[in-house]
Amino acid sequence: MELNKAHWNKSDILPFQNNLKSLSQGEQKSEWEKRIINTTLPCLAIPAPTVKKIVNEIKKGNYIEFLDLWIWQYYTNTSIIGSLICQIKDFPLMVKYLDKYGDYCDNWATCDTLKFKITAENKPLYFDLCKQYIKSEKPFKRRIGMTILFKLVDDDNFIDQIFDILNTFYDEFYDEKEYYVNMVNAWLVAECFTKQREKTLEFFKNNKLNNFTINKAISKCRDSFRISTADKELLLQFKK
Repeated sequence: MELNKAHWNKSDILPFQNNLKSLSQGEQKSEWEKRIINTTLPCLAIPAPTVKKIVNEIKKGNYIEFLDLWIWQYYTNTSIIGSLICQIKDFPLMVKYLDKYGDYCDNWATCDTLKFKITAENKPLYFDLCKQYIKSEKPFKRRIGMTILFKLVDDDNFIDQIFDILNTFYDEFYDEKEYYVNMVNAWLVAECFTKQREKTLEFFKNNKLNNFTINKAISKCRDSFRISTADKELLLQFKK
């Protein structure tokens, strides 16, 4: 199927979906993918390099019209849509599509497939978007918000604010219960320790994270090849 199209319309949906199904690795691998991703959507188990080629071809053409079709039948569709949204250079327009995408999300992989093009100039815009998304009632929209911060960890202008945001999930009025939000927060703390060791050590000494999140963050640090053996032992004292 031709994917580099000047125009997309509803009549293209069925041929596009049939093309995706023809690339499936079969029912057994599709069921395995569905269990790993934990999505309500049916899976096709299309190899990641193949999905990337599809995205690259669509973005050569009028990919905005493709996005406007909101084809959301299979998990692979979400990977394609998310990757294309991240290609949008106009920030307000990108947010328009990301808002709707976040409302659809029902799994961790749909969030983590987003590779935002964060630059020195647009960092404040993305940081404000994070602060907006973490207030969402939708857990995977909160997760999207937190994934933005991974690109800001090594910036001294944001690191203290990142710790403040982490604490907001676990204050006396609100304790994050969603597993996939707690997990991304733990990953973020581990990333902070890798790139901002001294400030993160202070955070370990005084934070509001719940037991699961702080212990999982320590576990992620101890699994990392980027952290010394001495620091892995040091972090054990902060377990709850």
